[in-house]
Amino acid sequence: MSAKKDYYEILGVKRDASDSELKQAYRKLALRWHPDRNKDAGAEAKFKEINEAYEVLSNQEKRAKYDQFGHAAFDPSSGFGGFGGGGQSYGQGPFTYSYSSGGGFEDLFRGSGNFSDPFDIFETFFGGNNPFGGQYRAKPHYSIKISFMDAVKGVEKSFVHQGKEYTVKIPAGADDGTRIRYNQFDISLNVEPDPIFRREGYNLFVYHEIPLTLALLGGETAIPTLTGSLKLKIRPGTQPSTTVRLSGKGVKHLSKNMYGDLYVKFKVMLPSKLSRRARRLVEDLGREIDS
Repeated sequence: MSAKKDYYEILGVKRDASDSELKQAYRKLALRWHPDRNKDAGAEAKFKEINEAYEVLSNQEKRAKYDQFGHAAFDPSSGFGGFGGGGQSYGQGPFTYSYSSGGGFEDLFRGSGNFSDPFDIFETFFGGNNPFGGQYRAKPHYSIKISFMDAVKGVEKSFVHQGKEYTVKIPAGADDGTRIRYNQFDISLNVEPDPIFRREGYNLFVYHEIPLTLALLGGETAIPTLTGSLKLKIRPGTQPSTTVRLSGKGVKHLSKNMYGDLYVKFKVMLPSKLSRRARRLVEDLGREIDS
């Protein structure tokens, strides 16, 4: 196992890459190296290598064990036991599938790389052909525009499909490009940007302005969060671009009861004009500091 390449290196991402960064890197490489598109002699082996790396890193439990033990985590001879679950896994097309003695069709895909819709990748690679055999008929696909807050908090939306009104439940934590599958149709989300929050995966980032006096003397300021304003203490002598991390104040994960973090970066605001008295006070302060 030691001869195998690092999974992060295979996908060309950093070890702290987010889920969206992993997926973006995988799609780019998979399109490049799929044997149906790339006729180079080593394309098939490269494609299998890419699939194997993504299959592990896109699964949080497997990724955690890989980060701790490396490839040995999946080697039965290493003593770590691997990730066997009563079934056998096979590589086919753009993801790994498995035969299992229990569960239904949907269960086969639930642990196979966290694809929200593997069949849209079939359409990209195979022009609608299912690599397991047969022809896959694409379902109607709709795009729904929702606000940033509706995406992170969850919302219900109604629309008409073939003359019938449907109400779809969009789960908290959805993101731009999230695709939701239903029996009759598929829906992808077009999430509008927010004027305050910038999102990366499940983490949020905020630039927060504070006056020079507050940065120098310390005190309190009210910062925005997804659940309303929160008072935050500012230490005396806070420097410009100081960043504070608020654990668990980010976006809820789609598949589990966990939250990302909120990062607040302070922007110290300087006065654009000074009165004569203010200028004298600043000059006095400068002399006091420099002495």
